[in-house]
Amino acid sequence: MKRYGNLWKQVISFENLLWASQKAQRSKRFRNNVLEFNHALEDNLLQLQRELRSHSYQPGRYRTFEIFDPKPRIISAAPYRDRVIHHALCNVIVPLIEQTFIYDSYANRTGFGTHRALRRFTKFCRSNRYVLQCDIRKYFPSIDHEVLKAQLHRKIKCRETLWLIDLIIDNSNLQEAPVVYFPGDNLLTPFLRHRGLPIGNLTSQFFANVYLNPFDHFVKEQLKAQKYLRYVDDFALFSDDRTFLLEAREAISNQLATLRLKLHPIKTQLTETQFGANFVGFRVLSERIRIRNDNLRRGRDRIKRLQRRCQQKQISNIEVQNSLTSWRAHLNHGDTWRLQCTIFDTLNLG
Repeated sequence: MKRYGNLWKQVISFENLLWASQKAQRSKRFRNNVLEFNHALEDNLLQLQRELRSHSYQPGRYRTFEIFDPKPRIISAAPYRDRVIHHALCNVIVPLIEQTFIYDSYANRTGFGTHRALRRFTKFCRSNRYVLQCDIRKYFPSIDHEVLKAQLHRKIKCRETLWLIDLIIDNSNLQEAPVVYFPGDNLLTPFLRHRGLPIGNLTSQFFANVYLNPFDHFVKEQLKAQKYLRYVDDFALFSDDRTFLLEAREAISNQLATLRLKLHPIKTQLTETQFGANFVGFRVLSERIRIRNDNLRRGRDRIKRLQRRCQQKQISNIEVQNSLTSWRAHLNHGDTWRLQCTIFDTLNLG
């Protein structure tokens, strides 16, 4: 296994920090914290560079808030200067480690994403009789720091870069991790191990892919699952052999235990593809793809909020149209043309 060294100069170079700041401010450049940072951009980047070079850099406190749709989750927002550091680190290490990912890992990767995953899922679904769909229980809060660091240390040997990686992981804010026991644990083990990555960090999204990368290779190489794909912690195996998938489920559960993870007992299901399957907000049927009702409801609510803000002169009609472009493109991946016409015509936004 190749390990990468001599990365630190790339990470802390002024050019990389500048590039990181440009990426961190995308779609956020008019926010107060971004404007304040950019007002003295060169000085702030040089200060970050000095702190990194001297190992005196310390992450700031997270701002946390809870969302309830589609499910209750705690979102953590790092201070803007920390987000610049996250981008600077990922600029260097992501292209190196991503080479080891399997082809059918779709989350948080340039050129992949939900729609490409949906097309692949649909292809597998319509060419196989059975699908085993799995979901990991409380994935981000359950990620074990010790296991994650060991995986990253096997990929990277640059001591300074590992210092920064460990610092970011160690300064993750507390997550609501479930109390779960695994073989070999004693009564206190779940309380002594540090777990959880903050949802919202760029580094957390990448580390989440790294964490399940050995599992992906296990499914492909040990279980010999030819048709398998994963999007974050949602993954699916397809086959015409129901017995193979039943046996795979048991092997998957045991393998996830080595990562101190457990399958969601309700969301993990083995079904026949002829009855349809849900994936990334769509329901894939044998002859069509429908957007799920909960996604449709959220989309309608979003449009109404935009229309209300437009009527109150908080945003322009052009901004409304631009905001709806991505959602309309999302709808286009399903058989929703009549639905789109109804929604947009009703709100006079089409």
